[in-house]
Amino acid sequence: MYIDSHFHIWSLARGDYDWLTPELPAIYQDFDIADWQAQFGKRGIGGGILVQAAPTDAETAFLLEQAAQHADTVLGVVGWADFERDDASAHIRALAADPRLVGLRPMLQDLPDPAWIARPSIQPALRAMSNAALIFDALVRAVHLPYVDALAKGYPELTIVVDHAAKPDIANGRDREAWLQGLRALAAYPSVYCKLSGLWTEAAQGAPVSIVASWANAVLDIFGVDRVLWGSDWPVLRCAGEAHEWFDCAMSIVASRGQDVVAKVFGANARRAYRLP
Repeated sequence: MYIDSHFHIWSLARGDYDWLTPELPAIYQDFDIADWQAQFGKRGIGGGILVQAAPTDAETAFLLEQAAQHADTVLGVVGWADFERDDASAHIRALAADPRLVGLRPMLQDLPDPAWIARPSIQPALRAMSNAALIFDALVRAVHLPYVDALAKGYPELTIVVDHAAKPDIANGRDREAWLQGLRALAAYPSVYCKLSGLWTEAAQGAPVSIVASWANAVLDIFGVDRVLWGSDWPVLRCAGEAHEWFDCAMSIVASRGQDVVAKVFGANARRAYRLP
């Protein structure tokens, strides 16, 4: 069974997806778990990690409810929590009591301060995450990587998963060297993994999926085949193209390194990173 390490669902009526507007027609509609299964079940994806898309406690509760209803396919939830609330540590401990919650993601890319994660006010929440063995999903760009490096150094017991390979600027090719250097620094920490996901949507509109090949291979070269996780980023993927195109492209890239590597990147690595049974 293959594992999708990163997919989303949403219901527009819930009203807390501020970034999701009619200007994104390919994804401005409801998506549920059945929609994801229809796209990827036929390709051998038997389970996945459901990831937050709104910075609210209500959405995290919604995702956990969905996970409970679809326990056969939702292997874990990466939710959201307010790291700056006064009782952040206790709140995170309470969230971690639900075995379906495997991690948290504070949506760093949307915060105005790239150094936000280094603020003293955030550290109690990070310690609570580390103590609860929750995974930190890092939704970041190249500008954030030095701060993720400091996070990895300061919390060696905290597993960090870099979402979408830190969203390199594929469309313009800018800052590739800074991106590469940042990933190389993070790869030095055995506690850091990287998702092979979200690359196609960083390319120019209409670009063929093949454009991501050199970037994907760089991720595999830097992190090695034991710390890269494949993810669909469904349904955001629809902004770039069809689900089967990304799956087939990623499978071809990974399979060129051997079928044993496919088993790792499309399954075993996600199980290890997210501590799945």
